Amino acid sequence: MAKNDSTVIPVLTGKVPVTAPARGGKGLRRRRWILDVGWKYLLALVIIFYAVFPLAYVLSASLNPRGTLSAATALFSEISGVNYAALSDTMYWTWVLNTLIICTAVAVGSVLMGASAAYAFSRFRFTGRRASLGTLLIIQMFPQALAFIAIFLMLLSLGAVIPSLGLDSKLSLICVYFGGVLGANTFLLYGFFNTVPIEIDESAKIDGASHAVIFWRLIFPLVTPILAVVALLSFISTFGDFVIAKVVLVSEDNWTLAVGMYQWVSDQLAANWGLFTAGAVIGAIPITVLVLSLQRYIVGGLTAGAVKG
Repeated sequence: MAKNDSTVIPVLTGKVPVTAPARGGKGLRRRRWILDVGWKYLLALVIIFYAVFPLAYVLSASLNPRGTLSAATALFSEISGVNYAALSDTMYWTWVLNTLIICTAVAVGSVLMGASAAYAFSRFRFTGRRASLGTLLIIQMFPQALAFIAIFLMLLSLGAVIPSLGLDSKLSLICVYFGGVLGANTFLLYGFFNTVPIEIDESAKIDGASHAVIFWRLIFPLVTPILAVVALLSFISTFGDFVIAKVVLVSEDNWTLAVGMYQWVSDQLAANWGLFTAGAVIGAIPITVLVLSLQRYIVGGLTAGAVKG
Protein backbone atom coordinates (compact mmCIF):
# COMPACT_ATOMS: atom_id res chain seq x y z
CA MET A 1 0.00 0.00 0.00
CA ALA A 2 1.59 3.21 -1.16
CA LYS A 3 1.82 6.20 1.07
CA ASN A 4 0.76 9.55 -0.22
CA ASP A 5 3.41 11.93 1.10
CA SER A 6 2.10 15.38 0.87
CA THR A 7 4.52 18.26 1.27
CA VAL A 8 3.05 21.44 2.63
CA ILE A 9 4.67 24.48 1.09
CA PRO A 10 3.91 27.66 2.99
CA VAL A 11 2.91 30.55 0.81
CA LEU A 12 4.34 33.86 1.88
CA THR A 13 2.58 36.97 0.94
CA GLY A 14 4.46 40.20 0.58
CA LYS A 15 8.08 40.87 -0.22
CA VAL A 16 10.88 38.85 1.28
CA PRO A 17 13.37 41.24 3.07
CA VAL A 18 16.78 41.11 1.55
CA THR A 19 19.74 42.11 3.76
CA ALA A 20 21.90 44.52 1.85
CA PRO A 21 25.62 44.88 2.69
CA ALA A 22 26.17 47.60 5.26
CA ARG A 23 27.46 50.72 3.68
CA GLY A 24 29.92 52.97 5.44
CA GLY A 25 31.18 50.21 7.79
CA LYS A 26 34.79 51.32 7.53
CA GLY A 27 33.85 54.92 8.26
CA LEU A 28 31.89 53.85 11.34
CA ARG A 29 34.79 51.76 12.63
CA ARG A 30 37.18 54.63 12.00
CA ARG A 31 35.01 57.08 13.94
CA ARG A 32 34.64 54.59 16.77
CA TRP A 33 38.43 54.06 16.89
CA ILE A 34 39.00 57.81 17.02
CA LEU A 35 36.49 58.23 19.87
CA ASP A 36 37.81 55.26 21.87
CA VAL A 37 41.56 55.19 21.19
CA GLY A 38 42.65 57.72 18.60
CA TRP A 39 42.25 60.79 20.79
CA LYS A 40 44.84 59.34 23.18
CA TYR A 41 47.45 59.32 20.42
CA LEU A 42 46.60 62.89 19.46
CA LEU A 43 46.90 64.00 23.07
CA ALA A 44 50.23 62.16 23.39
CA LEU A 45 51.56 63.94 20.30
CA VAL A 46 50.58 67.32 21.74
CA ILE A 47 52.29 66.52 25.05
CA ILE A 48 55.44 65.26 23.30
CA PHE A 49 55.61 68.40 21.17
CA TYR A 50 55.05 70.59 24.23
CA ALA A 51 57.91 68.83 26.04
CA VAL A 52 60.39 68.44 23.17
CA PHE A 53 60.06 71.84 21.47
CA PRO A 54 61.71 73.90 24.29
CA LEU A 55 64.56 71.39 24.41
CA ALA A 56 65.04 71.57 20.66
CA TYR A 57 64.89 75.37 20.79
CA VAL A 58 67.56 75.55 23.51
CA LEU A 59 69.78 73.08 21.64
CA SER A 60 69.37 75.11 18.44
CA ALA A 61 70.26 78.34 20.26
CA SER A 62 73.36 76.73 21.79
CA LEU A 63 74.60 75.74 18.33
CA ASN A 64 73.93 79.19 16.86
CA PRO A 65 77.12 81.31 16.79
CA ARG A 66 75.27 84.66 16.93
CA GLY A 67 74.53 84.34 20.64
CA THR A 68 70.91 85.59 20.52
CA LEU A 69 67.58 83.85 20.83
CA SER A 70 66.11 85.76 17.91
CA ALA A 71 68.59 84.08 15.58
CA ALA A 72 67.31 80.67 16.67
CA THR A 73 63.73 81.10 15.40
CA ALA A 74 64.62 78.91 12.44
CA LEU A 75 65.70 75.78 14.26
CA PHE A 76 69.20 74.54 13.44
CA SER A 77 69.62 77.08 10.65
CA GLU A 78 73.27 77.51 11.73
CA ILE A 79 75.29 74.86 13.50
CA SER A 80 78.57 75.68 15.21
CA GLY A 81 80.42 74.67 18.37
CA VAL A 82 81.64 78.19 19.13
CA ASN A 83 79.49 78.59 22.24
CA TYR A 84 80.63 75.28 23.72
CA ALA A 85 84.28 76.13 23.06
CA ALA A 86 83.83 79.54 24.71
CA LEU A 87 82.81 77.90 28.00
CA SER A 88 86.44 77.01 28.67
CA ASP A 89 87.29 80.73 28.81
CA THR A 90 84.89 81.29 31.71
CA MET A 91 84.46 79.97 35.25
CA TYR A 92 81.83 77.53 34.02
CA TRP A 93 83.60 74.30 34.96
CA THR A 94 84.40 75.66 38.43
CA TRP A 95 80.70 76.39 38.90
CA VAL A 96 79.84 72.88 37.70
CA LEU A 97 82.23 71.36 40.24
CA ASN A 98 80.83 73.52 43.05
CA THR A 99 77.29 72.54 42.10
CA LEU A 100 78.06 68.82 42.00
CA ILE A 101 79.81 68.97 45.38
CA ILE A 102 76.91 70.79 47.02
CA CYS A 103 74.19 68.67 45.37
CA THR A 104 75.91 65.38 46.18
CA ALA A 105 76.45 66.37 49.81
CA VAL A 106 72.83 67.48 50.16
CA ALA A 107 71.49 64.31 48.49
CA VAL A 108 73.54 61.96 50.69
CA GLY A 109 73.03 63.97 53.87
CA SER A 110 69.29 64.39 53.37
CA VAL A 111 68.89 60.64 52.85
CA LEU A 112 70.79 59.81 56.04
CA MET A 113 69.09 62.48 58.14
CA GLY A 114 65.63 61.83 56.77
CA ALA A 115 65.94 58.05 57.13
CA SER A 116 67.18 58.35 60.70
CA ALA A 117 64.37 60.72 61.68
CA ALA A 118 61.74 58.62 59.91
CA TYR A 119 62.97 55.44 61.61
CA ALA A 120 62.76 57.12 65.00
CA PHE A 121 59.23 58.41 64.40
CA SER A 122 58.08 55.08 62.96
CA ARG A 123 59.53 52.67 65.51
CA PHE A 124 59.84 54.61 68.78
CA ARG A 125 57.10 56.00 71.00
CA PHE A 126 58.33 59.01 72.96
CA THR A 127 56.94 62.17 74.50
CA GLY A 128 56.35 64.91 71.93
CA ARG A 129 56.27 62.55 68.97
CA ARG A 130 52.97 63.80 67.59
CA ALA A 131 53.89 67.43 68.27
CA SER A 132 57.19 66.99 66.42
CA LEU A 133 55.48 65.43 63.42
CA GLY A 134 52.94 68.25 63.36
CA THR A 135 55.69 70.85 63.58
CA LEU A 136 57.54 69.31 60.64
CA LEU A 137 54.30 69.23 58.66
CA ILE A 138 53.66 72.92 59.30
CA ILE A 139 57.23 73.99 58.57
CA GLN A 140 57.39 72.22 55.22
CA MET A 141 54.31 74.14 54.03
CA PHE A 142 56.39 77.33 53.77
CA PRO A 143 58.93 77.53 50.92
CA GLN A 144 62.50 78.01 52.02
CA ALA A 145 62.89 81.00 49.70
CA LEU A 146 60.51 82.99 51.94
CA ALA A 147 63.12 82.95 54.69
CA PHE A 148 66.08 84.22 52.65
CA ILE A 149 66.28 87.46 54.68
CA ALA A 150 66.35 85.51 57.95
CA ILE A 151 68.94 83.13 56.48
CA PHE A 152 71.13 86.04 55.41
CA LEU A 153 71.02 87.68 58.84
CA MET A 154 71.58 84.38 60.64
CA LEU A 155 74.63 83.49 58.55
CA LEU A 156 75.95 87.03 58.89
CA SER A 157 75.88 86.73 62.67
CA LEU A 158 77.10 83.14 62.69
CA GLY A 159 80.04 83.99 60.43
CA ALA A 160 81.39 86.40 63.04
CA VAL A 161 81.78 83.44 65.41
CA ILE A 162 82.42 80.53 63.02
CA PRO A 163 83.68 81.82 59.64
CA SER A 164 83.22 78.47 57.92
CA LEU A 165 79.48 78.65 58.64
CA GLY A 166 79.01 82.25 57.56
CA LEU A 167 78.29 83.89 54.24
CA ASP A 168 80.17 82.86 51.09
CA SER A 169 80.69 79.30 52.33
CA LYS A 170 79.62 76.15 50.55
CA LEU A 171 79.35 74.37 53.91
CA SER A 172 76.85 76.92 55.20
CA LEU A 173 74.80 76.59 52.01
CA ILE A 174 74.73 72.81 52.43
CA CYS A 175 73.50 73.21 56.02
CA VAL A 176 70.75 75.58 54.86
CA TYR A 177 69.63 73.07 52.24
CA PHE A 178 69.59 70.33 54.90
CA GLY A 179 67.07 72.30 56.90
CA GLY A 180 64.93 72.94 53.86
CA VAL A 181 64.54 69.31 52.78
CA LEU A 182 64.48 67.60 56.19
CA GLY A 183 60.77 68.06 56.85
CA ALA A 184 59.49 66.85 53.48
CA ASN A 185 61.92 63.94 53.31
CA THR A 186 61.11 62.82 56.84
CA PHE A 187 57.39 62.68 56.08
CA LEU A 188 57.97 60.87 52.80
CA LEU A 189 60.21 58.28 54.44
CA TYR A 190 58.00 58.01 57.53
CA GLY A 191 55.06 56.74 55.50
CA PHE A 192 57.30 54.23 53.74
CA PHE A 193 58.90 52.99 56.97
CA ASN A 194 55.44 52.27 58.36
CA THR A 195 54.87 49.75 55.54
CA VAL A 196 57.85 47.67 56.71
CA PRO A 197 56.53 44.98 59.10
CA ILE A 198 57.55 45.61 62.68
CA GLU A 199 57.89 41.84 63.15
CA ILE A 200 61.28 42.15 61.45
CA ASP A 201 62.48 44.38 64.27
CA GLU A 202 61.05 42.08 66.94
CA SER A 203 62.68 39.01 65.44
CA ALA A 204 66.03 40.76 65.28
CA LYS A 205 65.72 41.94 68.89
CA ILE A 206 65.12 38.36 70.02
CA ASP A 207 68.41 37.43 68.34
CA GLY A 208 70.15 40.21 70.25
CA ALA A 209 70.40 42.86 67.51
CA SER A 210 70.62 46.50 68.54
CA HIS A 211 68.66 49.34 66.98
CA ALA A 212 71.72 50.34 64.94
CA VAL A 213 72.05 46.82 63.52
CA ILE A 214 68.34 46.67 62.74
CA PHE A 215 68.43 50.03 60.99
CA TRP A 216 71.57 49.50 58.89
CA ARG A 217 71.41 45.75 58.22
CA LEU A 218 67.66 45.11 57.93
CA ILE A 219 65.55 48.22 57.39
CA PHE A 220 67.93 50.28 55.27
CA PRO A 221 68.24 47.68 52.45
CA LEU A 222 64.46 47.21 52.38
CA VAL A 223 63.77 50.92 51.78
CA THR A 224 66.37 51.42 49.05
CA PRO A 225 63.80 52.46 46.39
CA ILE A 226 62.37 55.33 48.42
CA LEU A 227 65.89 56.41 49.42
CA ALA A 228 66.77 56.68 45.73
CA VAL A 229 63.68 58.84 45.15
CA VAL A 230 64.59 61.12 48.06
CA ALA A 231 68.18 61.44 46.88
CA LEU A 232 67.07 62.27 43.34
CA LEU A 233 64.52 64.88 44.44
CA SER A 234 67.05 66.51 46.78
CA PHE A 235 69.71 66.57 44.07
CA ILE A 236 67.39 68.10 41.46
CA SER A 237 65.94 70.76 43.79
CA THR A 238 69.42 71.79 44.94
CA PHE A 239 70.81 71.78 41.41
CA GLY A 240 68.22 74.25 40.17
CA ASP A 241 68.07 76.53 43.20
CA PHE A 242 68.98 80.16 42.59
CA VAL A 243 67.58 82.41 45.32
CA ILE A 244 69.23 80.84 48.38
CA ALA A 245 72.52 80.23 46.56
CA LYS A 246 72.58 83.83 45.34
CA VAL A 247 72.06 85.13 48.88
CA VAL A 248 74.64 82.88 50.56
CA LEU A 249 77.43 82.76 47.97
CA VAL A 250 79.23 86.02 47.23
CA SER A 251 82.55 85.35 45.51
CA GLU A 252 82.67 84.12 41.93
CA ASP A 253 84.85 81.13 42.86
CA ASN A 254 82.08 79.74 45.09
CA TRP A 255 79.11 80.33 42.79
CA THR A 256 76.91 77.47 41.73
CA LEU A 257 75.91 76.87 38.13
CA ALA A 258 72.59 78.69 38.41
CA VAL A 259 74.14 81.78 40.00
CA GLY A 260 77.08 81.93 37.62
CA MET A 261 75.08 81.45 34.42
CA TYR A 262 72.60 84.11 35.51
CA GLN A 263 75.35 86.71 35.22
CA TRP A 264 75.60 86.04 31.48
CA VAL A 265 72.00 87.11 30.85
CA SER A 266 71.35 89.53 33.74
CA ASP A 267 72.21 92.49 31.50
CA GLN A 268 69.56 92.56 28.77
CA LEU A 269 71.72 94.69 26.49
CA ALA A 270 74.76 92.44 26.70
CA ALA A 271 73.03 89.08 27.26
CA ASN A 272 74.89 86.15 25.71
CA TRP A 273 72.13 83.61 25.23
CA GLY A 274 74.29 81.34 23.12
CA LEU A 275 76.72 80.84 25.97
CA PHE A 276 73.84 80.47 28.43
CA THR A 277 72.05 77.79 26.41
CA ALA A 278 75.30 75.89 25.80
CA GLY A 279 75.90 75.81 29.54
CA ALA A 280 72.31 74.73 30.14
CA VAL A 281 72.64 71.80 27.73
CA ILE A 282 75.79 70.55 29.43
CA GLY A 283 74.29 71.20 32.86
CA ALA A 284 71.36 68.93 32.04
CA ILE A 285 73.64 65.93 31.52
CA PRO A 286 74.20 65.08 35.25
CA ILE A 287 70.45 65.13 35.93
CA THR A 288 69.77 62.91 32.91
CA VAL A 289 72.46 60.41 33.90
CA LEU A 290 71.21 60.32 37.49
CA VAL A 291 67.60 59.73 36.46
CA LEU A 292 68.54 56.95 34.04
CA SER A 293 70.83 55.24 36.56
CA LEU A 294 68.20 55.33 39.33
CA GLN A 295 65.23 54.56 37.10
CA ARG A 296 64.56 51.05 38.38
CA TYR A 297 64.75 52.24 41.98
CA ILE A 298 62.49 55.20 41.23
CA VAL A 299 59.79 52.97 39.73
CA GLY A 300 60.01 50.65 42.71
CA GLY A 301 59.86 53.52 45.18
CA LEU A 302 56.80 55.07 43.55
CA THR A 303 54.85 51.80 43.26
CA ALA A 304 55.88 50.06 46.48
CA GLY A 305 53.05 49.74 48.92
CA ALA A 306 50.40 50.17 46.24
CA VAL A 307 49.43 46.49 46.50
CA LYS A 308 49.76 44.51 49.70
CA GLY A 309 50.25 40.78 49.27
